[in-house]
Amino acid sequence: MNEANDPYCLRPGESVELLAGHPWRRFVVLGDSVAEGLCEPVDGYSTLQWADRIAAELRAVQPELVCRNLGVSGLRTREILATQLEPALVFGPDLALVVGGGNDAFPATYDADRVDRELTLMITTLQDAGADVMTLGMFDISYSPAVADWLRPGLRQRMRTLSDRTAALADKLNTVHIHLTDHPLSTDPTLYSSDGRHGNARSDAVATAETVRALGRHLIAAPHQDSPG
Repeated sequence: MNEANDPYCLRPGESVELLAGHPWRRFVVLGDSVAEGLCEPVDGYSTLQWADRIAAELRAVQPELVCRNLGVSGLRTREILATQLEPALVFGPDLALVVGGGNDAFPATYDADRVDRELTLMITTLQDAGADVMTLGMFDISYSPAVADWLRPGLRQRMRTLSDRTAALADKLNTVHIHLTDHPLSTDPTLYSSDGRHGNARSDAVATAETVRALGRHLIAAPHQDSPG
């Protein structure tokens, strides 16, 4: 199998059709390694990382789109908030992707209420500045074959809590939510990198398809007036 015939990836022409006339010109990415991009290569799949792939799909429709990726591997939500929100606002985005909580949820010290508060502050501040905001329910890394068996039950519970609570925030705050946790491939061990903490190039391809489809649904539900220039 490769990306061209993977049933979970974008079909030829699908992205251009879904994103036709989109209004976004300034796309900013905040987050951890999922945002930065640390996926292992997979034969037959693009090596372009997820956030870069989103930007490329948006740029195929609006060539003037510019993107700034602030993502840094290893950060928890409080560190993303402290170091990335201000430069994101300075960039002046009309579209933002906020990815956080995975590093918080990996250890048993996960504080779900605190993560919710920090994600909420980033989301609402970006929205108040005029940006549409995307949020993420991550693939469940507890299914990675590199995760020790004894870690799986607790990690799976925490990842589910993070996903459910982020989805609830998305519903409350009206974000464009990309829900991957219940994707049919989330439990597929071949979707994950050998480090046991990240996806691989196929996971990025699937995530890109789900992101484009979520943006397409958003455009249908809340059409924008396309501004000249």
